[in-house]
Amino acid sequence: MNSEKPVEELSAAEAEAELARLAEEIAAANTAYHTHDAPEITDAAYDALKARNQAIETRFPHLKRADSPSDQVGAELAEGFSKVRHAVRMMSLANAFEDADVTEFDESVRRYLGIENTIAYTAEPKIDGLSLSLRYENGQLVTAATRGDGETGENVTANAREIDDIPHRLEGAPDILEVRGEVYMSHADFEALNTRQAERGGKTFANPRNAAAGSLRQLDAAITRDRPLKFFAYSWGELSEPLGETQMEAIARLKSLSFDVNPLTELCSGLDDMLRHYRAIEEQRATLGYDIDGVVYKVNDLTLQRRLGFRSTTPRWAIAHKFPAELAWTRLEAIDIQVGRTGALSPVARLHPVTVGGVVVSNATLHNEDYIAGRSSSGEQIRDGKDIRVGDWVQVYRAGDVIPKVADVDLSKRPEDARPYEFPTVCPECGSEAIREEGDAVRRCTGGMICPAQAMEKLKHFVSRKAFDIEGLGAKQIEMFYADEVLPIREPADIFTLEERDTRNLARLKNRDGWGETSARNLFNAIDERRSIGFARVLFALGIRHVGEAAARLIAQHYGDWETFEQAMEKAAPLEGPAWDELMNIDGVGTVMATSLVTAFAQEAERASIDRLVAHLEIEPAEQVQAAGSPVAGKTLVFTGTLEKMTRAEAKARAEALGAKVSGSVSKKTDLVIAGPGAGSKAKKAEELGVEMIDEDTWLEMIEGL
Repeated sequence: MNSEKPVEELSAAEAEAELARLAEEIAAANTAYHTHDAPEITDAAYDALKARNQAIETRFPHLKRADSPSDQVGAELAEGFSKVRHAVRMMSLANAFEDADVTEFDESVRRYLGIENTIAYTAEPKIDGLSLSLRYENGQLVTAATRGDGETGENVTANAREIDDIPHRLEGAPDILEVRGEVYMSHADFEALNTRQAERGGKTFANPRNAAAGSLRQLDAAITRDRPLKFFAYSWGELSEPLGETQMEAIARLKSLSFDVNPLTELCSGLDDMLRHYRAIEEQRATLGYDIDGVVYKVNDLTLQRRLGFRSTTPRWAIAHKFPAELAWTRLEAIDIQVGRTGALSPVARLHPVTVGGVVVSNATLHNEDYIAGRSSSGEQIRDGKDIRVGDWVQVYRAGDVIPKVADVDLSKRPEDARPYEFPTVCPECGSEAIREEGDAVRRCTGGMICPAQAMEKLKHFVSRKAFDIEGLGAKQIEMFYADEVLPIREPADIFTLEERDTRNLARLKNRDGWGETSARNLFNAIDERRSIGFARVLFALGIRHVGEAAARLIAQHYGDWETFEQAMEKAAPLEGPAWDELMNIDGVGTVMATSLVTAFAQEAERASIDRLVAHLEIEPAEQVQAAGSPVAGKTLVFTGTLEKMTRAEAKARAEALGAKVSGSVSKKTDLVIAGPGAGSKAKKAEELGVEMIDEDTWLEMIEGL
């Protein structure tokens, strides 16, 4: 599926393949940006990927992946920091790119709330820095944590204490106060820092955002002390008492507590005022002295914010209106092929380094062989049919801080000896045939685990933070053990036999370069700690194609325990029957994911590898969502007809917050139907099946006070 084909022209099969590609690219971009502070693509490119993903999901809602980028926040944590679990999750923001998107946001807010009149919003610059949460207890700063994956961040308390803008003690603050904001570096301080770094022979930074993030995430706080970091406060997490009744009042309260708040924050009366302030800020952008990449709008009334609530990763009451993308021209020096853990052959453009939007770019994605050839997967032209060749002068597009992509080619500068690129039909890593299945945009190596690139990438995924997260066994160690002839790790089960095999060898791990008695013992202990592990982590760690972290949690919660899940996958192997239907009826599981999952357990070699691993593990049952005192926790609800006291979206959100599952259709598994005026076929189906049915007033009485 070519990424240039308009969403409205995609077939269902093409859309499913495109969602898979987008999930991979966005995940890689998140890791580069959030984990390594080294973005590989621009913010605009990232935003474009997210926007395309959202557009496809909107047109094909039944194809939304359980590991959809729409449901992800941030990325895994870097090594070296202890973890801090946020008392209140740190969310990301939905994006708007055009005035029409802001109009739709305003309309969606009023539609959700059932309000026709104008709503007041705050508008403030979106600082391009690193999100930070500061927790104060009884006026004292006790912890500072990065956003991380939204639920858990890195403990950078010692470093935060070195930032002048962050007070150590507050007078008159609530007993518990989590202040959230952005750590950033001014342009002047950034230039001065790079000058000092160059004079010392140290590392220089590509842009102020990277400099700020790298400076805050230092294991030595003395380095942070030497860096000129600043902090703007704009939000809050856990509170023991409210800061005010409106966003503006709360921001004013933070200012009174000695926090710097952005002076360009303004109260806007409706849509026209919001767009006016956006343009006013955009005009000042170059002279602010620090980087911003848009304007954030928030519903001012905090009561309305609470009613609006949250989607899976973003608040309904706020949106980021981003500034336009940036472009640059440079020479394409080479095209390399990388092989991923699913066997995908991904072409990467090696570019003569060029600065795009303040970031030096030397690599860019070329997506797939069709994109290089100047056509879509259906044979239609893109870029007016211009192909991409080594030596070409190419336009690099960077949207947001995501992976850059090659957007266009200047044929007038094409070298005379430039030849069309021939995409490989064999894997460059193992020599196996690389095939492209019908409907797939990607050519894949058929070597499976005999392909060293696939095997190694699968193992790296297996030990990653969100999978088994084995202390001391990261990507570098996996590469070492994979190549080792004495103590090889070639599949996940080998990790859990490592100590046993080590005791039988003369060349013990503790006697090798880079290892010792303590480090070897620590590794073995860390491996033992992971012999008992949660169901969802195991499933995610297997690296089954199309089964991401969110999908693994969803599936684990549905089946409960590993044994039940394995039996269900065996029964679903014909891709039909009750077990298959049950898998397909899980909200968020589509045909592609279900087929991939069942196939993994049906293939003899892969199943044997899984069984060898499971034999070493105690897999803990999935945690079930609990909602204390909720009469609908664990039940499946259906809303039908016209709701008069709250919108359908608000009712669904309330039900899910109380631990219920909300379905769009009535079946034997439905526990309760809430029917308003005009209820039709769903109410009739409920009556036929004997499902309990109540009206909206009874529903509101049921959840009152919860």
